[in-house]
Amino acid sequence: MKVVLFCGGLGLRIRDAENIPKPMVHIGYRPLLWHVMKYYAHFGHKDFLLCLGYRADAIKNYFLNYSECASNDFVLSGGGKDLQLLNRDIQDWRITFVDTGVHANIGMRLKAVQKHLAGEEEFMANYSDGLTDLPLPEQLDAFRQQGRIASFLAVRPNLSYHVADVEKGTGLVTDIRPIDSGSARLNGGFFIFKREIFEYLREGEELVEAPFKRLIKDKQLGAYVYDGFWASMDTFKDRQQLEQLYATGSAPWEVWKAGQPTL
Repeated sequence: MKVVLFCGGLGLRIRDAENIPKPMVHIGYRPLLWHVMKYYAHFGHKDFLLCLGYRADAIKNYFLNYSECASNDFVLSGGGKDLQLLNRDIQDWRITFVDTGVHANIGMRLKAVQKHLAGEEEFMANYSDGLTDLPLPEQLDAFRQQGRIASFLAVRPNLSYHVADVEKGTGLVTDIRPIDSGSARLNGGFFIFKREIFEYLREGEELVEAPFKRLIKDKQLGAYVYDGFWASMDTFKDRQQLEQLYATGSAPWEVWKAGQPTL
């Protein structure tokens, strides 16, 4: 199944992303985009469609000059002349690079790659700024059982904010609680679509606004509720937290290391 990755954003709230697309901010020695792709590849989904925008050249050049040695074991001999890789990352990945516009929103980026999805009954999509340990086959099975056109991963807010109930007019607070203590769910950015999604998408529209409202009206939008690990990289603080998990060897999203089954 093809995986559409939206990776044209600027990442203005992350200091490290001032001159590169946000998905190219590194966690360890690989960019966030690589971690997302490695996650999908672990479950057998290795046909990627990259929706490029801001600094598309940075993403293209990264893969054009990709070094397997950075994340794999190898044997060096012959005074450095002979290199034998003991394992590989991307040799069986297929990556399509498509410039979808510097200022395009997510809906416009998806529309721009429609022709590259010809013949696909289903496909997955991702914002490319979030990581999870979600057992992907379970989400896919649920999507097929629901039989709807679109579905997204519904996660608990991982924010340290509080929600308050305030009386209108008086300003009296009647309740206050952590934002993640209630029933509220966030769109976690891991999507699964049927090809009919394009029938709901109009020119220039943002994906999760008008198109999703149409899907809701037709009872064609589902969600997969997940309470496991999920985190997005929206701010410099988010990046530090993910980097800390990686540095301590406790990165939950590295399902390829944890031995999570692929099927």
